[in-house]
Amino acid sequence: MESSSSTNSNISNNSNKNTGLKIALGILLALFIGTGFYTSKLYNEKKENEATLTKEKQLVMNDLNNMAKQYDIAIGENKVANEDLVDARNRIQGLMDSLKISQNSVNSLWSYKKKFLSLQEEMNVLLTENDKLKIQNSMLATSLDSTNVKLAERTMFTDSLLVQNTELASVVENAAVLQTVGLKAFGVIERNSGKLIPTERARRSDKIRICYTVAKNTLVGPGDKELYVQVMDPNDNVLGANEQIQFGQTVLNYSIVSKFNYENRNLNICEFVSPRGEFAEGRYTVNIYNKKELVSTTEFTLE
Repeated sequence: MESSSSTNSNISNNSNKNTGLKIALGILLALFIGTGFYTSKLYNEKKENEATLTKEKQLVMNDLNNMAKQYDIAIGENKVANEDLVDARNRIQGLMDSLKISQNSVNSLWSYKKKFLSLQEEMNVLLTENDKLKIQNSMLATSLDSTNVKLAERTMFTDSLLVQNTELASVVENAAVLQTVGLKAFGVIERNSGKLIPTERARRSDKIRICYTVAKNTLVGPGDKELYVQVMDPNDNVLGANEQIQFGQTVLNYSIVSKFNYENRNLNICEFVSPRGEFAEGRYTVNIYNKKELVSTTEFTLE
């Protein structure tokens, strides 16, 4: 009888152990399933957040692009360039370039939205003022010589085409070199007062004005920088200083050294090149070099 009782006791203990083991395994399985479900949920939420941020970023980019088009229309309608409109248009382009390479984060996107709202308020004011200027210019236009009116209209049309057709250099995020965007060049008449008037006439041009934007690149440290501007006339002569500099096996003839202080943000620069005699008629080429690397190029014509 004692042997039977002992056997029953052992069976009961083994049964309790098996039951406990099953419960423990069940708890572990439930925890494993729960952890997997929670991890999958977090992953899906992350993907949804990334998709939402990407969509929101594109919406901001679309809004900036539409704003830039409105400025292009306003600038193109003026017979004389409104510097406030041109400056605002350049800042919008700079913000678009910066947004393209920005990180997808809530703080970053909110910062760009605030800048967009600020620019939108500024645009409403500038376009209202521009409408007033158009009315004033329309009243003054009747007293202008018809030849000068046609020349101004043609100059503004050409400037508009230059803005639209200029190749924008890609901002290389992983390259620690400065890039330029928005390069444009044209002849100007310089008044005694210092006022500059765009012109396409070779004989009337006093200088060539070259303007571009140094694009922001966080990989480039701030400080004094320089780029080399090369202006070539229709006969492939280098205008300006026409000095040489050598980078390894490459020899570069340049017109002027564009020196500036870079502060890790978009920087608008304009330079002037004067001829040794009169400007020749024909097509001119303007190149911007970062040492031996060509970073921007454009063409224009003087008649």
